[in-house]
Amino acid sequence: MNGLATVYKKEVRENLRDRRSLFNSVLLGPILFPILFIGLAYFAGSKQQERVEQILEIPVVGAEHAPNLVKFLQQQGVIILPAPDNPETQVRAQEVQVIVRIPENFSQQWKAGEPAIVEVIADPSRRESDIPMQRVKGLLNAYGGQIGHLRLQLRGVSPTIQNAIMVKDVDLSTPQSRGMLVMIMLPYVLMITAFTGGMHLAVDTTAGEKERKSLEPLLINPVPRWQIMLGKMCATATYAFASLSLTLLAFRFAFPLLPTGALGVDLNLSAEAVGGILLAVAPVVILAAAMLTTLASLAKSLREAQSYMGLVFMIPMIPSLIFMVNPMKPETWMMGIPMFSQNLLIGEFVRGEPVNLLWLGLSMSSTLLIGLAIAAVAATLFNRPRIVFSN
Repeated sequence: MNGLATVYKKEVRENLRDRRSLFNSVLLGPILFPILFIGLAYFAGSKQQERVEQILEIPVVGAEHAPNLVKFLQQQGVIILPAPDNPETQVRAQEVQVIVRIPENFSQQWKAGEPAIVEVIADPSRRESDIPMQRVKGLLNAYGGQIGHLRLQLRGVSPTIQNAIMVKDVDLSTPQSRGMLVMIMLPYVLMITAFTGGMHLAVDTTAGEKERKSLEPLLINPVPRWQIMLGKMCATATYAFASLSLTLLAFRFAFPLLPTGALGVDLNLSAEAVGGILLAVAPVVILAAAMLTTLASLAKSLREAQSYMGLVFMIPMIPSLIFMVNPMKPETWMMGIPMFSQNLLIGEFVRGEPVNLLWLGLSMSSTLLIGLAIAAVAATLFNRPRIVFSN
């Protein structure tokens, strides 16, 4: 195994000398991802607060049919604008976000004690219209509920009689468990980092050396070729794990800086959570290093190898996207699916809940077995002349 150790030290040392590549592959993620996450959180929070506190300016069509309703809206701080000629056209053209239209038969329905219809014209597919639309609907519902209570009281009926059931929420979530709602992107970022951290080294030590004609002199040495390949793969895994660890530590120190105090959310990652996440994701590093090294070795040129890397990034994205779109309760059988199980376990660690050791063991062992199987295939590639002399 001396040959493996020698190749490992060689690749690690040479990659350390290439400072630009080292920064882009290992250090860029830990610096960029937390800054991007915090910046987006601050920007989204400020914009959300701005839209909530912004004075509503709502055009009202048919305001003369419900003067009391219009007066109520004005008392709530709403500025009533003149009615446009074509409300639907203006909303579609995004000239106005929300328009209220009161039909002519509003007064007849009101006097008859029937539900009086009020139309809220908006385009829910426009995200910028969501908050104004919800605010307008909330005011209209508040006015309707207030009038409904007054009508019951005038008839000598208690307003509470219409509430046959009173729902009382028993919130079992904790500030730490609610933090997973904010950190929904954390598993995705960690999975991507496990692949990107060693990508440059995997490509450079295989396809890059073939293109530079420096691989043949290395293979002449009296060392089994599988040891040379494993040495390169271990160096790739080392840099990937270093990038993963730095990224996770960067998030641990960056999360408390987010403005989440008013939301009742605790984003502090404990040392136990960080250690558990690293333990769960470590086999993914082996799997990623084996896949990257195998694909880069099969490539005939450096450009071809780089084109493969874009396709490889789809692999860690799929489980994370499925989990974000369709959250599901962790089951034992899910722990046998590489990367998907890590997404579920990261969520358990972030929530601060005790993690089933059987789940952790199944997740690590299944991912590690697949990674070692791919590594075994990669270790034999340098024994094939068409791989080494592909040009």
